[in-house]
Amino acid sequence: MAYRHRYLDGSPLDLPVGKIVCIGRNYLDHIRELGNAVPETPILFMKPATALVELADPIVLPTGRGACHHEVELAVLVNQTLRNADAASARQAIAGYGIALDLTLRELQDSLKKKSQPWEVAKAFDGACPLSPFLHPAELPEPQATELALWVNGTPRQQGNTAHMMVGIFDLMAYISSHFTLQPGDVVLTGTPAGVGPLAAGDTLELRLAGHVFTAQVA
Repeated sequence: MAYRHRYLDGSPLDLPVGKIVCIGRNYLDHIRELGNAVPETPILFMKPATALVELADPIVLPTGRGACHHEVELAVLVNQTLRNADAASARQAIAGYGIALDLTLRELQDSLKKKSQPWEVAKAFDGACPLSPFLHPAELPEPQATELALWVNGTPRQQGNTAHMMVGIFDLMAYISSHFTLQPGDVVLTGTPAGVGPLAAGDTLELRLAGHVFTAQVA
């Protein structure tokens, strides 16, 4: 079934399905676990609309391309055009908050990084962004102090708080908009905390955001 933006209560959002703009290395604990350098400015990359799939649908991992890692992230849905915006304007342009997986072909990404080549084939493949329904902004009154977590087969893998982001949600959106326009229907992924690791066929996932639990299954 084709992906469509909707709220947690099932009501549809009258927004197109746009691009996904992501930030790399936005939690210090995740930077340390992968042995990466701390960036001086946000590292941005994108996934196309074809990467979006419903979190409730079976997650299909690419075959023959090495380990596929989970990276749980707070997702932000944009409902206004943002170009050279400030943080206050960015906050007013949010239609909702969700939780997403930035699926990453880790071995392929590492190989590309060693060659100083772009990451897209490791990050932007079809189905690379399973995404939950969205909470209304009023349902997440403190988006910059929100717990998020991922459990795999009943065991905690990732646990973090958006308060630990190196670049906050609204500053990140403003920064993105200074480089390229954010449009209604775009999604911003805000980075992942430590604990990333491989997924396998048959895994059962629980993604937790501000007291809400979303389940997913790896095919």
